[in-house]
Amino acid sequence: MFKFEELRTYHEAIEFVSEVYKLTKKWPKEEIFGLTNQLRRASVSISLNIAEGSSRKQKDFMHFLDMSRGSVFECVSIIIIAKNQMYITEKEYETLRTKCLTLAKMISKLKTSLTKYEPKTN
Repeated sequence: MFKFEELRTYHEAIEFVSEVYKLTKKWPKEEIFGLTNQLRRASVSISLNIAEGSSRKQKDFMHFLDMSRGSVFECVSIIIIAKNQMYITEKEYETLRTKCLTLAKMISKLKTSLTKYEPKTN
């Protein structure tokens, strides 16, 4: 098993991707290279950065977690646009937004847990 596969944050990110793909299948075909693609890529980026970062040194892992959190924020912006374009319902928006908030908090806590074990330098 790879180290990232043990992380609850990673599993939550993977579940989020599945929800995004399921939801965006219903979006207009003209959005396939627009919002659909952008939301899918941003959601996938969350888990990819967690996975890749876990293979790096602690400082680099923290940087990858920052990028992962940035992808969560990107997803929030996209779902706001999708709601305004009426591609998603208010309920779907709230569900996705809540999941994004949860992911952002989990990523921040994971990063904080890494700093607790950061080696001290003089």
